Amino acid sequence: MKKNKVPFGQKVAFGIGMLANQMFPAILGIFMVVLVEDLEFTGWLYALIFFFPRIFDAITDPIMGYISDNTKSKYGRRRQYVLIGAIVMGVAYVFMWQLYKENTLEHNFWYFFSWSLLFYLGLTIFSVPYVAMGYEMSDDFHERTHIMAVAQWIGQWAWVIAPLFWIIMYDPNWFPSADVAARELAVWVAIPCAICAMVPALFIKSKSTVNEDYEPINAKNIGKSLKKIFYDSFIAAFKIKEFRKLCAATFLIFNAFNTVAALTFFVIVYKLFNGDAAASGIWVSMFGCLGALGTTFIVIPIVTKMSKIYGKKKAFMYSQGISVIGYIMLWFLFIPGKPWMYIFALPFFSFGIGSLFTIMMSMTADVIDVDELNSGLRREGVFGAIYWWMVKVGFAIAGGLSGVIISVVGFNADLPTTDQQTAVDGLHAFFCFFPMAGTILAMLIMRNYGLNEKRAAEIKTELEQRKEDLITT
Repeated sequence: MKKNKVPFGQKVAFGIGMLANQMFPAILGIFMVVLVEDLEFTGWLYALIFFFPRIFDAITDPIMGYISDNTKSKYGRRRQYVLIGAIVMGVAYVFMWQLYKENTLEHNFWYFFSWSLLFYLGLTIFSVPYVAMGYEMSDDFHERTHIMAVAQWIGQWAWVIAPLFWIIMYDPNWFPSADVAARELAVWVAIPCAICAMVPALFIKSKSTVNEDYEPINAKNIGKSLKKIFYDSFIAAFKIKEFRKLCAATFLIFNAFNTVAALTFFVIVYKLFNGDAAASGIWVSMFGCLGALGTTFIVIPIVTKMSKIYGKKKAFMYSQGISVIGYIMLWFLFIPGKPWMYIFALPFFSFGIGSLFTIMMSMTADVIDVDELNSGLRREGVFGAIYWWMVKVGFAIAGGLSGVIISVVGFNADLPTTDQQTAVDGLHAFFCFFPMAGTILAMLIMRNYGLNEKRAAEIKTELEQRKEDLITT
């Protein structure tokens, strides 16, 4: 039986993996602006480059979850995949950004697209077993939240560090152009991120699964396995009402947020500085840095405390309600000539995405107990993969929508704001109200979430009794 309390060092090792898990997409979001701003990708090409690699990632996630859950190895089910995925991600990320202005737009598009697929394959190999590691570290209701809180606290530093790249990439004292910056900085990003991704594989303990009675993973059974992955497992997972709610709420909040997160650079530069990226100075970076610092030092500690006092559902509802206030404030506080005004909205704004995975990943671990009660199987990998499948499909849609929004409002990065005020105002409106709408819908879905601490304790008792009965018989 798993221990309720997990040593702090193990939590930190898991959290360092989260830093890599969040740093790669955080930096990727910064670098992606180079495609439009410097390499002349159109809004539609931007949408395609965002959409299809992430769809590929979402398809491979459940397969990786099944493989991870059924791996027989003296190293356990997860660690070897986390190590391999870390290496693939790091190598692919370096090559992905070796783009040159002198090459044709078509060449750059297909080059980036191809390496993106390999990068996202590495991300799948790493992230699915990595997340499953976290789910199986403890069976205690509140300890699960503490594990995820430590991991999210460490992971949030990715969002503090990443925005600083805006300053470096667009400062001519550092690099002659942003595409040169992307090529060189990709190396300095990939190496430390890959090392951080390896830490859980090297330091989180796991038991041998050589003698476990798992499904065989081989070519002969691949058809049967795929059916289990894409039909049986999905059906079993979505029969659990609480899991459906978690997936739907996360889908709405995370992906509504990410739809407009890609517009942050354009909204700040064009709404506040008339399209002059150099004049925007530190203010693009400050938005991300201060928001992430607020999440690290305000949101995560408060939400963890609220979860213990009021329960996970109420902590979710309160934190998302606070974020709605933040989105409304951002509409009024983006004032040309007064960029510092948006700072007042950031502590409220940060509660939305900043609290999401601390609570939701802890709730998912509770749901996995429900599945074990129903099926007799421990399927952290599959459930984690399905949960993140919902996130990543939505993220793919969000990335595509970002490009669509740019095209629909008629935004042109080559024009100053004074020549396209309506388009810039349209971007600002989407930036504030699109994620707010997603948050409100998610709150409506979660209002009747029923897996509370009392029910979780009952399930835990039933599972322990079942194990004791098996031993005695």
